[in-house]
Amino acid sequence: MGQDVKLTASDGFQFGCYRADPAGAPKGAIVVIQEIFGVNHHIRLICDRLAKEGYVAFAPSIFDRTEPDFQSGYSPDEIENALKFVGNPDWAAYLRDTQATIDAARPAGPVGIIGFCLGGVIAYLAAARLTSVSAAVGYYGGGIVHFADEQPKVPTQLHFGEKDAHIPLTDVGTIKAKQPDVEVFTYPGADHGFHCDARASYDKASSDIAWPRSLGFFAKHLQV
Repeated sequence: MGQDVKLTASDGFQFGCYRADPAGAPKGAIVVIQEIFGVNHHIRLICDRLAKEGYVAFAPSIFDRTEPDFQSGYSPDEIENALKFVGNPDWAAYLRDTQATIDAARPAGPVGIIGFCLGGVIAYLAAARLTSVSAAVGYYGGGIVHFADEQPKVPTQLHFGEKDAHIPLTDVGTIKAKQPDVEVFTYPGADHGFHCDARASYDKASSDIAWPRSLGFFAKHLQV
């Protein structure tokens, strides 16, 4: 369903992007921001699922500036290797590439953004700092608490697992307190990465609730 394309950021850097198109006329576009594992099979599958819902989906390879076309699985060794990207994240570069992707998505209609883990933080920052975004959704974005003083400019929805050792519930409480207008959902029994069915932490019950919530949120806010 999808294809690999090239996009260009405002500083002239070219990066890869996976694009999935719906069968009929699109009802909007959604930018999908990866975890630390790159634009791998899971992220591409999310794009394909969104395309089936009628959206043009774009997943930029935000690590291309460091390691082009990086993709990873979820074995202990692969996870350890992927963690190298979060030691000193270049938020400015990630957001430049995200903005370029949003701009490329605009011809399809209103643009939403959804991100997972590291991508969840970027989705939140996109809602606060970037332009031409109509709604944002973030899943288990551990660094969001560090930016919780930044006010999203568009409707924003966040999802967290109550058993996520990487994101204590005190951090979730801080986000709720500082941003009462942001929709925040927590899922009992869910760990970090609960939406990814390729990971040991996958929690189907939580994912089956969170995903329709996300789709409903986009359907509400991505109106032509």
